[in-house]
Amino acid sequence: MVTVDQENRLFERFPVRFPTKFRHSRNEFGMDVFLRDASASGLKICTKERLFFHDSISLEVKLPDGFSPMVLNGQVVWTVDKGTQLWDVGIQFHKVDLMKIQRMYRLLQSA
Repeated sequence: MVTVDQENRLFERFPVRFPTKFRHSRNEFGMDVFLRDASASGLKICTKERLFFHDSISLEVKLPDGFSPMVLNGQVVWTVDKGTQLWDVGIQFHKVDLMKIQRMYRLLQSA
């Protein structure tokens, strides 16, 4: 659903919790990534790895639909130090792909 709220978001966020791993321009990391929410234009992750503004990142999200993991590419647009060596990180997709996001959203609706 398209909406504009007080945060100037074009697309509505929805909560997601799927196994995720990511790679960015400096290193590849494993499963210390927790997908928190997503929209058609980006998502939020929580990670033990420090990321920086403008880092390019590729996320591989394993969905329980029996198909290959979904790969999402984007750029870090904000980070928040949550303490205890955890960071919330906002990722903006390089390209909006409504079909990929619909795949994720559909699985949430059927749960």
